[in-house]
Amino acid sequence: MKGCFLFLVAVVFLFSSSANACDRCLHSSKAAYFSSASALSSGACAYGSLATGFFAGHIAAAVPSIYKDGSGCGACFQVRCNDPKLCNTKGTTVMVTDLNKSNKTDLVLSSRAFRAMAVVGADRNLLRQGIVDIQYRRVPCDYGNKKMQVRVEESSKKPNYLAIKLLYQGGQTEVVAIDIAQVGSSNWGYMTRSHGAVWVTDKVPTGALQFRFVFTAGYDGKMVWSPRVLPPNWEAGKIYDAGVQITDIAQEGCDSCDDHIWN
Repeated sequence: MKGCFLFLVAVVFLFSSSANACDRCLHSSKAAYFSSASALSSGACAYGSLATGFFAGHIAAAVPSIYKDGSGCGACFQVRCNDPKLCNTKGTTVMVTDLNKSNKTDLVLSSRAFRAMAVVGADRNLLRQGIVDIQYRRVPCDYGNKKMQVRVEESSKKPNYLAIKLLYQGGQTEVVAIDIAQVGSSNWGYMTRSHGAVWVTDKVPTGALQFRFVFTAGYDGKMVWSPRVLPPNWEAGKIYDAGVQITDIAQEGCDSCDDHIWN
C-alpha cells in the first residue's frame, strides 16, 4: 500500500512538472567546450570515468533548468551550431553528465562532441571559436539492444546502506522514484536521490533485491518492475543488468514549440 501511495505522489509530481517543461522544443543558445573530457566525467552526475563511454564521449554539462537537481542526468540532446561555413546541419547527440553553472552558455560539450558539429575539415576552426551559437532539443537516448544497468556505488556498506546509479537509461524520460524490496516480497521501501544520478537507502532488505522504477512517460508517469537485479551477495563497485529498458517518450505541455524549424 505504501508503494502504491508513493507511485501516486510521483505521478502527480510528473504531471505538474511536465506541463511546464519544454525540453523537446527547439532552443537557441550558445555552447562552449571542455578541452579535457575528464572535466565532464568527474561532474555532478557522478558517472565518473564511465561517462566518457557514453555515446563515444559525446557528453555535456547543462544548465540547472536541464540538470534538474540530478533528474536530468542521462538525458540526451541533439545540438547543432548555426554558422553554415563551419557547421553541418545534423549536429551531434550528447548526454548530460554534469552541471553547467555558466550564465553564458546552456551547454558545455566535450571537445569530441563540439568537433562533431563541424563540416568536414573545419573542426579545428570551429574549436578556435570557443563559444558558438547553437540550436538544441531533447531527443530519446538510443542504446540499441542494451538493457539498463544498475551500478552499486563504492559508498555502499552491507547490510544497511546501498547506493546505486542507473546506466544506459533509454527513451526520453526521467526517473523520479525508485522502490526496493527483497525478491518475492511485496514489502516495498523507497530510495532517495542523494546527488546527481545516485540513489540511496539505509533500509536495505536482505537477500536478492528487486526494483521498481517510476519515470516520466506520456503526460503523467509509468512504473517498470525489474524482478531480480542484485544477487544476495551484491558487491560495491560492480554493475548488474536490470533486465529491462525504458523506451518511452515523455510528452510535454509546451505550447510554443518550434520543432518545425529543425529540418
